[in-house]
Amino acid sequence: MRIQQLIYFEKIAEKGSMNEAAKELYVSQPSLSKAIRELEIEMDITLFQRGNTGITLTAEGREFLVYARQVLDQVNLMEEKYKRQTKRKRTFSVSAQHYAFVVHAFVDFIQKEAGDEYQFTLRETETQNILEDLTNYKSEIGVLYLNDFNRKVMEKLFKEKDLVFTPLFTAQPHVFLSTQNPLAEKESITLEELEDYPYLSYEQGEENSFYFSEEILSTMEHKKSIKVSDRATIFNLMVGLNGYTISSGIISSKLNDDKIVAVPLDVEDTMELGILQHDQRKLSKEAERFLHMLKTHIQEYGFEVQNLDF
Repeated sequence: MRIQQLIYFEKIAEKGSMNEAAKELYVSQPSLSKAIRELEIEMDITLFQRGNTGITLTAEGREFLVYARQVLDQVNLMEEKYKRQTKRKRTFSVSAQHYAFVVHAFVDFIQKEAGDEYQFTLRETETQNILEDLTNYKSEIGVLYLNDFNRKVMEKLFKEKDLVFTPLFTAQPHVFLSTQNPLAEKESITLEELEDYPYLSYEQGEENSFYFSEEILSTMEHKKSIKVSDRATIFNLMVGLNGYTISSGIISSKLNDDKIVAVPLDVEDTMELGILQHDQRKLSKEAERFLHMLKTHIQEYGFEVQNLDF
């Protein structure tokens, strides 16, 4: 087994594509495929499942990636000490539902902690993709919510995929709407008062299960309903169409949310927001620093953070 093979393996796992990995590594795809095949033969394991849409890590491959990264980190330390080469570029990825507090923490993390060279990724994505990103080691941390409706189904999926959910804070559901909306000045809003306004929600792709919805009360019928894929669009539709969505109540004015307000929704329900991680993967220093930043921001918004230590 050669160090170069581990470097190749890590890059393929990161990209999910032999072709994309070959481009970044400046090697031919046949050479890359041969190196991985030789590694699989030597280790007597199958690292990747190959399909029409790309390649994904096998269960053995996910476990092997943990050890490979430990080896590469040690090699990097030796090179720094004895060869005085450039440090291995710092990497970190987080996959999350569409929350402003995650983006805000990610921005501050990079500004204060990233250093001169890094390769970080923030994926605001569908719920199913969060699970897949963690399962395939594309991200170290996921951020999503649980409530009474989706908890049993989601926890069953977590267990099947060897994922662990750690609660961070509990929030009362809020209605997000434009400051110009007639309901914006109310102390709380009922579901009946929202009936004539367009309901905005995030699409969940092919796995469009009610349990994967980012909004509570996902089984309710709405006279007007619009699905979107990103936060910028949902905010524009709140302003342009007097639409609304339901979320945690955290609005970040620092991230250009000054035209949007959050008003408590008058329902008997709560959202438990937390992080998701793979139980076989030790968090990197970058992940630990991001979590510290995330918890700090949650506290600044007035929420009591659970599980201060991981």
